[in-house]
Amino acid sequence: MRDLLLSGVIGVLLPWALVRPAVGAYLWAWLSIMNPHQLTYGFARGIPWAQAAALVTMLGLLASKDRKPFPINGGTVILLLLIAWMTLTSTMAIAPSSLVWDRWVFAIKIFVMLFVTFMLLRGRRQIDILVWVLVVSVGFFAVKGGLWTILTGGSSRVWGPPGGMLQGNNELAVAIVTLLPLAYYLGQTTTHVWARRAIWVGMGFSMFGVLGTQSRGALLALVAMATMLGLKGRYPMRTVLVLMVGVTCVIAFMPDSWTQRMETIRDYREDTSAMSRIHTWATLWNVAVDRPFTGAGFRADHALVFERYAPAASAEALQGAVFVAHSIYFQALGEHGFPGFALYMTLGLWAWFAASRLARITASDPEFSSWVPLLMRMCQASLAGFAVGGAFLSLMLLDLPYYIVGVVILVHATVRESRATSAANVSVAKTTPPVSAEPRI
Repeated sequence: MRDLLLSGVIGVLLPWALVRPAVGAYLWAWLSIMNPHQLTYGFARGIPWAQAAALVTMLGLLASKDRKPFPINGGTVILLLLIAWMTLTSTMAIAPSSLVWDRWVFAIKIFVMLFVTFMLLRGRRQIDILVWVLVVSVGFFAVKGGLWTILTGGSSRVWGPPGGMLQGNNELAVAIVTLLPLAYYLGQTTTHVWARRAIWVGMGFSMFGVLGTQSRGALLALVAMATMLGLKGRYPMRTVLVLMVGVTCVIAFMPDSWTQRMETIRDYREDTSAMSRIHTWATLWNVAVDRPFTGAGFRADHALVFERYAPAASAEALQGAVFVAHSIYFQALGEHGFPGFALYMTLGLWAWFAASRLARITASDPEFSSWVPLLMRMCQASLAGFAVGGAFLSLMLLDLPYYIVGVVILVHATVRESRATSAANVSVAKTTPPVSAEPRI
């Protein structure tokens, strides 16, 4: 039944995307983030739906008369430079080339479809639909996990959807934390009462879902995001108070086993998982020091890298095990050297300051003041949550934060193009001579 339902929905959306390629951009975002076909058990599970969506969307883009110009700004320039640098480091990678270029193709798919999205979407309505797609794609698992946490009393761990980058408990938790500010934006701006109520209820369940993953990094990310959301919200004092009370109540609901796991944050030296992270970070730092420009390239989690650069003492204690980066920062540094790390960090900083500037310059603009300032502040809160949660996970190639940067880029392009059009209209009006009235006979 699930296979037929999913196939029917996608079967309708694919031809629609060929005529209206913006639909294809939404379809790709939904498929790549939610992986709904992994929730089926039959024929639909093995069909490459995402590749089909990408192909149809690009064909629609080429044939569309509504194609928008590719936005040139700091964000897109940094993204292009980051892609170029990833390509360069891939040519000099330590891991076997087949593994490296497979990861490169995975990364390129994310960026190419993000660029396609930049040429298809403009304006509040289309940007809001994209935000809805992002929120619902992760929110489904957040609400589901929250309900499971409540029904089990928090004793059973929540896991993400199978087959994607969010299948782990830690990864799902960080994704939920990252999307909560955008859900808040939708709750504040939607005009439909039922949708607003559903969002508030969903956000409540989502907090249970985050804690139900028993992710220690996500707890820190939740606190950071909630603080930023309160400060950046439409009603700062009230929002901070509600969030503090809500998080406290959810934590009080969790069992003693959850509390004991969270307390291991302080006693990290006695935790094997935490020590493996420190071992991996030291290894990737050694890589960056020895190969400061190129790093190890993609797939730094390979035995060849650890045999050469792992600290001897911790490698012996961990019996020569190989681990993934467990940090977006050390992942960028170890795989792409100091230039790659600088580009990755600069992208986040550009998005933060661009969002701040957009919120400021549109605050008194009647065309944008009702949605841009709040959306940009919520993008900042999302980036803050991901920056903290991502410090403990290998999520440099997770498409979700790139979509948040993409939302900032789309708003930037919308505001700039709207003002350019207004300025052009004013210029034409000033240079057009008045038409004199003909005398009536």
